[in-house]
Amino acid sequence: MMIVDFFQELWPPSFGTPRGSIHDFLAPEPYEDAERIAQYLRRGHEIFSVMGTSEDVLGSGHTVLGGDSILSDGKWIWRGDLWFYVRTHHVELPAEFLAHVRENNHLVPPEDAPRVIRIARYVDARI
Repeated sequence: MMIVDFFQELWPPSFGTPRGSIHDFLAPEPYEDAERIAQYLRRGHEIFSVMGTSEDVLGSGHTVLGGDSILSDGKWIWRGDLWFYVRTHHVELPAEFLAHVRENNHLVPPEDAPRVIRIARYVDARI
């Protein structure tokens, strides 16, 4: 399992070595399909739900409801606020994840309960 938004500002060290700072992954322009990518991210399967809001680590002053939650498509995991960073700040995502999303026509695959349980255990052991 891989973390889409594995930036040092967003994940605790217990998940491993981040790919760097989110500040280093900002693009000047959005993806052509940014809205569809954002929808995909919002429709992931809930793995870990957190009530409340998370503040934009890039300083816009916005908050995202459920931003600290963790979602998955069965292969990748990401935070609940990643859609916001893609839409608002044009955060660059891993090429392998983008290919996966596009190959699935921007539709989250159906939930695979045993897989989701394994992912939930992985996440729970690191939070």
